[in-house]
Amino acid sequence: MYFVNATVEIIEKEGIEGVTARKIADRAGYTSSTIYNYFGELSHLIFFASMRFVNDYIQEVPTYMSKGVNYLEKYLLSWECLCKHSFTRPEIYHAVFIANLGGKPQELLDHYYSVYQSDLIGFPDDLKPLILEHNLIKRNQALLEMASKENIVRPENIEEVNDIIILIWEGMITTLLNQRRDYELEEAIEKTMRYINKIASKLL
Repeated sequence: MYFVNATVEIIEKEGIEGVTARKIADRAGYTSSTIYNYFGELSHLIFFASMRFVNDYIQEVPTYMSKGVNYLEKYLLSWECLCKHSFTRPEIYHAVFIANLGGKPQELLDHYYSVYQSDLIGFPDDLKPLILEHNLIKRNQALLEMASKENIVRPENIEEVNDIIILIWEGMITTLLNQRRDYELEEAIEKTMRYINKIASKLL
């Protein structure tokens, strides 16, 4: 899609903060008003373009999770993979998972994969429901519920632990975005995973 490709090019050169409807329209060869015939608002187009950058994470997460011998390990490894990719491009993952999209994020994700079905070619069928779920709470809770069926976590704590871990990740994303602390990538990953592992070991 020409508008998505134009937005991707702007993000690559100027970052998300450099994206405007006028710049997209100029690059795509259309008027700004034409954008809104296809996208309800600019944030939806930024979401689509940002998903192009998230594809590296999508492709690598099965490899990470395959190292786990049970679903609790797979859950923790999936977080490690997300931290690695999201802390490299916090503005991208904020746009996809945290930013106000002014609508229903799940519908946007469903629409994205209906257009870019090739992104899921070769992706393990058993993991597709997780990737096709936009809500991080639901996505990660599903893994913990599978771990509960293996009798390796306490089911009564799943919801609370999942909420805490997501808040930890969101906190680091926000810290990196706002440049409140001068973290190196590996330091940010190590610190976040240390907290995630500690919460999981204490409460699960």
